[in-house]
Amino acid sequence: METGLTEDILINITPFETRVALISQGEVQELHLERAFQRGLVGSIRLGKVSRVLPGIQSAFIDIGLEKAAFIHIADMRQNRLERTSGLKQTPIEKLLFEGQTIMVQVIKDPLGNKGARLSTQISLAGRLLVYLPHDRHIGISQRIESEADRMRLRDLVMDLLPQDEIGGFIVRTLAESAPDDEIAADINYLLHLWRNIQTKAKQSPVPGLLYEDLPLSLRVLRDMVHSHTHQILVDSRQESEQMRQWSSVYSPTITDRIKHYSAERALFDLANVEEEIKRALARRVSLKSGGYLVIDQTEALTTIDVNTGGFVGGRNFDDTIFRTNLEAAHAIARQLRLRNLGGIIVIDFIDMTDLEHRQAVLDALRRSVEQDRTRTSMSDFSALGLVEMTRKRTRDALVNLLCETCPTCDSRGRILTTRSVCYEILREILREARQFNPKEFRILASNDVVDMFLEEESQHLAMLGDFIGKPISLEVSYEYNQEQYDIVLL
Repeated sequence: METGLTEDILINITPFETRVALISQGEVQELHLERAFQRGLVGSIRLGKVSRVLPGIQSAFIDIGLEKAAFIHIADMRQNRLERTSGLKQTPIEKLLFEGQTIMVQVIKDPLGNKGARLSTQISLAGRLLVYLPHDRHIGISQRIESEADRMRLRDLVMDLLPQDEIGGFIVRTLAESAPDDEIAADINYLLHLWRNIQTKAKQSPVPGLLYEDLPLSLRVLRDMVHSHTHQILVDSRQESEQMRQWSSVYSPTITDRIKHYSAERALFDLANVEEEIKRALARRVSLKSGGYLVIDQTEALTTIDVNTGGFVGGRNFDDTIFRTNLEAAHAIARQLRLRNLGGIIVIDFIDMTDLEHRQAVLDALRRSVEQDRTRTSMSDFSALGLVEMTRKRTRDALVNLLCETCPTCDSRGRILTTRSVCYEILREILREARQFNPKEFRILASNDVVDMFLEEESQHLAMLGDFIGKPISLEVSYEYNQEQYDIVLL
């Protein structure tokens, strides 16, 4: 994260949905969304009771208080993992579990259809910078931290910060590479405090019982997004802001004073035109201030971003115009990746530049802008075809997948048949049916635009077909039909 840039976090709370907007430099940089019905079970820690052990498939069913019994396989048992990594003979599940046994488990896969949740006894608790492994003394470092010096520094730091009476271990996440030592220390304290609370609750909880579930979005924001450059966190729910302050006072007291209840009459998301930004983030075309524009296309395999000059004619010459458009596009692209949460492979087609210095300047601008992204990205230089390829880790669904569904009219093609094409399709269909059936009349039910086309520009072709088949053809508007829908009724 670039220093010197302050951020505001706006949190809009409703009973059915929580929305979060990250504002920096006067613009929305990130959007996060959580709907009440979509919250899953993955990550939750529960006390369960073994209901059945199945030696034949080395699995067991565990009652964790859900409608369907959950499922655990020997490969997800902590002892089995230790035996495998140590090269020891593996203990069968029937010697590890017995019916009626109480066991602490973590959900690693949500129930799906007729299948119950999948469980593990290898407990882990995720923080912003670290993952705590309460049953493992190992200190692991993310493979994405490539510098050996950084890996040694982080390992030594975590070992020094870990209290001697703690038996657990940590995995250091990629974000910790550039994090200050005090933030790493705060993450360790948070995770240790959380685990102690879970242990205390386990001694008092009925079986089956819930011991821990991942935080709701409003609290995950405090855990994962707030840092030294966060100016304020505005929440438009008094109750939620108080809960956030209570949580912060225990786990992250240094940020408590930055949590504020927003009570003005103007809607919170109107402060930075967040609602408009959400609409723009769903559009295929993104306008640039200079008059140029981006075209963003998402597919299952990758996302392509095309840069165009549009109406931009500024600059001293054409090369200068292209360079300035590409520079502006580089900053806009980095913001759109965060705003739309685009992940996976991303291919950028900048406008062709012949000047090597211009190409390098655009690449440098893109890299600087991407550095502000909390999600891990990697980027290549210009390819032989003049494309820039990059990857961005998929951490959650893209915004368009959360808010949109496949268009029932175009079936996600992005285009629909013209009214004239639909008219010709109808004429061909009537001709086919006239060869098989002998009705008194053919009636066309279609959208208003298609009927209008038949009455005006295609009236001659309709009349010619009626004369050819020797049957009258009538028209009827069906207002609930889209442009591609029609029916031919034989009367």
